[in-house]
Parts: sequence; C-alpha cells; structure tokens
Amino acid sequence: MHADCFKNYTKMPIPDKYIPNEVENKWYAYWMQHEYFYSVPNEKKPYTIVIPPPNVTGVLHMGHMLNNTIQDVLIRRARLKGFNACWVPGTDHASIATEAKVVDKLAKEGIKKLDLTREEFLVHAWDWTEKHGGIILEQLKKLGASCDWRRTKFTMDEQLSESVLDVFVDLYHQGLIYRGYRMVNWDPEAKTTLSDEEVDYVEMQGKLYYLNYQIEGSQDFITIATTRPETILGDTAVCVNPLDARFTHLKGKKVIVPIANRSIPIIEDAYVDMEFGTGCLKITPAHDPNDKIIGEKHGLEVIDIFNDDATLNAYGMHYNGQDRFVVRTEIVKELQSKGHIHKIEDYTNKVGISERTKAVIEPKVSVQWFLKMDEMVKPALDAVMEGDIQFFPKRYVNTYKHWLDNIKDWNISRQLWWGHQIPAYFYGNGVQDFVVAKTKEEALPLAQAKTGKSDLQLEDLKQDNDALDTWFSSWLWPISVFDGIRDPENKDIQYYYPTNDLITGPDIIFFWVARMIFAGYKYREEKPFQNVYFTGIVRDHLRRKMSKQLGNSPDPLDLIAAHGADAVRCGMLFSSAAGNDLLFDEELIQQGKGFANKIWNGFRLVKGWEVDTQVAQPESARIAIQWYEAKFQQTLAEVEKSFEGYRLSEALMSIYKLLWEDFSSWYLEMVKPAFGTKMDLATQQASLKFFEDNMKVLHPFMPFITEEIWQTMEERTPQQALIVAQYPELKPFDAAITAHFEVAKEIISGIRTIRKDKNISFKEEIELSVLNNEHFVTDFDAVIVKMGNVSKHNYVAEKVERASSFRVQSNEYFIPMGSNVDFEAEKAKLQEEMTYLEGFLKSVRAKLTNERFMSSAPEAVVEAERKKEADALAKMETIKNSLG
Repeated sequence: MHADCFKNYTKMPIPDKYIPNEVENKWYAYWMQHEYFYSVPNEKKPYTIVIPPPNVTGVLHMGHMLNNTIQDVLIRRARLKGFNACWVPGTDHASIATEAKVVDKLAKEGIKKLDLTREEFLVHAWDWTEKHGGIILEQLKKLGASCDWRRTKFTMDEQLSESVLDVFVDLYHQGLIYRGYRMVNWDPEAKTTLSDEEVDYVEMQGKLYYLNYQIEGSQDFITIATTRPETILGDTAVCVNPLDARFTHLKGKKVIVPIANRSIPIIEDAYVDMEFGTGCLKITPAHDPNDKIIGEKHGLEVIDIFNDDATLNAYGMHYNGQDRFVVRTEIVKELQSKGHIHKIEDYTNKVGISERTKAVIEPKVSVQWFLKMDEMVKPALDAVMEGDIQFFPKRYVNTYKHWLDNIKDWNISRQLWWGHQIPAYFYGNGVQDFVVAKTKEEALPLAQAKTGKSDLQLEDLKQDNDALDTWFSSWLWPISVFDGIRDPENKDIQYYYPTNDLITGPDIIFFWVARMIFAGYKYREEKPFQNVYFTGIVRDHLRRKMSKQLGNSPDPLDLIAAHGADAVRCGMLFSSAAGNDLLFDEELIQQGKGFANKIWNGFRLVKGWEVDTQVAQPESARIAIQWYEAKFQQTLAEVEKSFEGYRLSEALMSIYKLLWEDFSSWYLEMVKPAFGTKMDLATQQASLKFFEDNMKVLHPFMPFITEEIWQTMEERTPQQALIVAQYPELKPFDAAITAHFEVAKEIISGIRTIRKDKNISFKEEIELSVLNNEHFVTDFDAVIVKMGNVSKHNYVAEKVERASSFRVQSNEYFIPMGSNVDFEAEKAKLQEEMTYLEGFLKSVRAKLTNERFMSSAPEAVVEAERKKEADALAKMETIKNSLG
C-alpha cells in the first residue's frame, strides 16, 4: 500500500464501529512499507530478541501465540523507548519431525525411503520444506509480529550450516567430540538415537513376570522377576548379591535360559537389590543400561535381539521379524505352556517415551558421536547462579542447576538424512578409522597423514551417514544469526550480541536454553542473553494441555479473523500470570474485543466535541486534568515495575484499568460539556494529549487500534507514526491528588446510590450537605457538584433533618428528601435493614461468646469477627438516627 493511500485518511469521518480486519491489514502493510521493523547497527543502544525458531513445517498454535505476543510487546515497547529494536525471526529444520513428514508423504506415493539414495531423498525433503516452510512466519504477521523480516534465518541456510560444521570440526580437534559405543535411547519409530532430554518418562500399568530358570545339572530352579519377558532371549547371566545368604550355594553354577536353552553363569554383584523381586536379576547387557555396566564389569557377552524398528532379529529365534510387544504376549504363552511362569503380578513403572514420536524407547548399544559437557558447565552455571543471566520466574534457577549438576555427555548424532551431515570421513571399517574436516577435499590430506598412505584418493573416503542433532544447530542461534561463528568480528555480532531477552517455554530449558549458554561462553566468552522469561503452557478450562489430538485447541487464525489480533493478544495476556500455565478462555478474548470498542467509542466522543475558543475552562475540568496527569504517572510507574519483573499480564491490567475506569468512566465524564454546549479549547487539547499518551502505553499490547486512532487524530508523516513515537517519560506526580480523588469517587458513588434507591432522576438537582468531622480537602467539590448534579454544596455543623445520608470516612453526607418522598416506605426499608442487622449481630456475638471458637480460632479470624460486630453496631446507630 502506498503512502498516498494514507494521505487524506485523517480527514475522513470516524466510523461508528471499529472493524479490526480492515484496520489490521492496512497498518501492517504501512509498517512494512516504511521499514519500521528493519534494524541496522547505529548510534542507538540496541535491544535484541532472537525468536525461538519454530519447526519449518509447523503452523501457528496457541503456544506460539502466547510466546510471540510477549516478544512483540517487548520489542514494540523498546522501539517506543528509543532503542534500536531488532527481532530476528527464523525457523528450525527439525530433523526428526520433518523427516517423518517427508517419509510419510513418500509412503503415500508408494516410495520407500530406503529405496532412495540420500541425495534423492534430500531433493524430496527440500521440496517439502520450500512448499510448507515459512507458513508459520507469514501467520505471525497476522498477529502483528514486528520482526525484522529481512533477517529471517533458517538453520539449514548456507551461513548457519557452515557455522555448524565449523563448530563440530573445532570441538573435535579440541578433543571435546568423540565417537564410541554407548547405551543410547533408541526411537524405533524414527529409527534414530535421542538424547536423555528428548525422552519423557510416563507411568504405565504393566505386569511383573516371575520366571523359573533351571539350574544346570539339577532339577532345581531359581526365580527371577522381569517386566520384559521378551528380552530373556538376550540374557547372558543371572546376578545375585554376594551378601544374600539365600544364594551362596549357587556360587559358580549356571542356569539354562528358558526357550533359548543357552547356559549362562550365575554371577555376584553388590548392585543387586536383595529386597526387589526375588533377589535374582537377569542380566541383558544389550537392552538395559544398568545391565550393560554389570556386563562390562564381568566381561559378559552382548546379544542384541532387536532390529532398528524394534522387531526381533535372528537372535529372537522363531519370533524373528515380529514386533516386541506382540512377542511379549506370545512368549508369555510359550513360557506358561512349558512351566516356566511362577506367577504374574500387576506392576506400575515409569517407561521412557520419545518426546517427538511417542514411541516406547528401546535402550540400545550403538556407536555414536558425543560432546563432552564437563568443562562447559562451570561458566554456564556461574552465570545463572550469580545473576549475570536472570531467570523469570526465579524458581527455574533450581531446575537449571539440578540438570547441570547431573549432566551427561551429549549424544549429538542422529540416524537421519535430513539435517547437517556429520563431517567425518572414513577410510576403513574400524570405529576410529576416520578423520574430521569440513569437506572431503580437506579430509583427504588428513586421512593420508593418519594412514601413511599417500596414494589414498577422494573416492576412498566415505562420509558418515548420520546427521547432527537438531539442537546442535539451535544452540548456536544467538551467535549464528549474526554470523558470529564464521566472522566473529563483524559489525552485527559486535553490536547486537549479547541479546537482551529470551522468551521461551520451560520444557526446553535443557534442550536449548542451557546449551545456548554453553555455546555463548565457549565461542563469545560472554552470555548469549541477559534475561530469560519462561512462559507457561496454554491449557483449557479443564487444565489439559491444548493440542490438536485432544481437539481442545482453537485455530489462532480463526480467533484473529473473528475478534481481531488486538483482542486475541489481550485475551492471551489476560489469561497469563507471569510464568504460570495459561488457562485459556475465549471469553477473555471477548473482553479484549470489548476493550477495543470502549477505546474506540471514547475516541469518537473526544473527537466529536465542538470547541469554542471563547468558552472558559470549568473548575471541574481543571482539577480533572490535574488528577489524570497524576493518575497517568502513577499507573506508568506501576507498569514500569511490572515490566521489570516480566509481569506483562499485570502491566496490561494496569493499563486496562487506567483506560477503562480512570479515563473513560471518570475523566471523560468529569470533563465532557453539558448536552448542547461546547468544549473549551484547553480541556479539549489536554484530552487529546491524554489520548495520545494512552495510545503510546497501550501500543505494545494492541498495536493496530492504537495506530489507527493515532493516525486518525491528525494528519501525520511516516516519521510521526505511533510505532516510532516517543514513549511517555516517567515523572514525579502528586500522590495526594490521586488519594483525594478516591474519596471524591466514594462521595459521588454515595450520591448515585441514594438517587437509585430513592428513584431520584439524575436530571433533578439535589442539595448536598456535609457534616465535617475531620479535616477535609475540598479540591474536588466542583467535580462532585457536576457529577452529582448538585445545586447546593454546603458544609454544616449538625445533622440535616428529613434527609438520606451516607458516610465516607468520618464525614456524613446528607441529601434532603423532597415532599414527593414516601416517608412510610423509607421507614419500612430502614426497619427491614435494622431487623437484618440485629440477626446478623446475634450470630456474630454467638461466635464471640463461644469458648471453643475463641480458644481454637486463629487470632486473625477472631479479629475479623470483632470487626463485623463493630461495623454492624455503627450501621445500626446510623439507622436509628435516620428513623429518629
């Protein structure tokens, strides 16, 4: 959209209703056209956020909505405060998720992955990525995300990919990356290893099977207990505790594995818990991490009975090719038929589940690549524990520390094709027959030197088939998006790093947050960000996590289409206390929509006032302006404090109350001219200035309606757009005037209550008399007169007869009743209230005279009851006086 489309917009009449869809498309195009989101290093202080890169093939969900709303609030506020605001967007290649989608797509076309070469498969993967990738970033624009889209990065971009390979090669040559056999977490659905952090442990109801193993050369048996009877085919020993007197006679003997009929030794190890099961433990080194340790200690054979897809292999004998869970059922039947089952019990235990595919994890001995963690931990732990990096909420510091205190080496290899292929080149079949280099050409002289074979050729080298863990690219994100690995002295990395705030979920504190801190200190000797704000999980009213599978998650784009982006942003933040889970309720989006309409109607009111420069400013307007100036500053101070603690919901609620209650419900009513009269110029100008300041503080939360109002108030140049306006300055304010107005509000409310109770029309003027028992400030008398439609405002020394009254603090206010008041009806009302109070007082005193209550109730509860007694007596005294 071109600038001339906006030129005369402010001269157009203000529409009766605010229509979000029209406004949002228009202003987002305007912001993009004028490059307000674009950032380059300059003389200003930078404020930088890097987006947690969503999966390249993902679509917007409610968690993204919350996370990116918060990021946009922070970046827009920084922009208004004069920072050079830079929000870097991008996407993650998501190895496991993307490869699974591509494999599924190919399967529907009748193509198997293994029928393709790696290069052929990657053509399909890139086609899929180009077709579906970036959709989520386009969707974020609908939310109003003010990212610097020119800086959009993808973890498989050439720049970022080269950075990943540089880091791998560097860490390998420092001796921090190594290759070796380890027990790993195997995902049989994705057919790849997973790190410990990618495994969730869930309670499952299963069975504990007690199996009899015959002692070799005897008719006797020993009984072992297992939850996985299918793995007996991989057993290579039975282990007992050397201190267990029940089994001392078995030392040096062997047992026969049921079905397999293999002879295996009985060994002794203190690891065995004598109290668990039978005290005899079957040892299966290939399929249990603890068994593997015992196996290595005792030199046991390792028999892997599973294929990569968790079907049994040839070691599974007649179960070869069958799924592990099918075999579990069948092998139990066979064991029962052969008399090997002693008993079966119900048993609940925790089972490892793939965080990505939800498949049950299979422990597997495999040769993999690992990154040593020991030396990376200390600077990363110190940074958080000493407060150099701040966590919000603070409770996540302990979570972080616990993980770092118990960290293991990071398994960084994955048996996938989509991702960064490990830059290791093999010249032989041995586990260590390789060299590491960025390219095959760079690898060749290294391989020639290592082997002593100068005639080794490029075709003799074969690159490792595995890809790197996705997080091995993501951990470099705050550095690599500014090209700080390849070119550590470039202007961008020098200016924007370290970044300011990271907004993310606590579920990736280990996957991503900790590892970025590792990388920051390793490659920049500096923290990657100053603050980490952990958002909560978006849940429904039943506290279930929102997901497509449960069908409890609305489509964010449908919500935006129905209610407008501003309303959705507000609704998300109304739901979200700092760092706690968000209980999403669409009614809160309706509240955001109602807020937008309230603001719009207030704007139409102010712009609709006719101004007469000859009209003098009323006293009520003068004091109202003084009060709102102070109230605005008081609220601004609250908002600043909330932002310091990343309590964005609290900040929004302060602004909401300011605009809805203080500005719309009180200030505008205090200053608006009487029907048929005109507004004085000073009040109109002050009101428009207030509206501008209101829009500035609200803009980060509701960018579209605020820009629309800002641009409609007067004709503005692109340099004067709200998005780049100057945020209001925090100034000292008169706290006394805000306190005095709270009293005035109570007085006005008291007048309104009597009008309602006595059916006195607001058009009918009333007298108001004040029995002044304490020093009382009269600042707001003119406001009380106006808003109460008071004809006379008197200060009196004694009670006014034949009048209704109310109290504010220790002052009593009287409104004389005219001849049209039905005094008998009023008397009946008072007597009814007196009867109620007498009953209420009786119940309170029954508690206060009850010895058991007085001796057992907390002091605060007793004090509350005494206050109820005192309040009831005071009200009864007022009613007695009124009846008199």
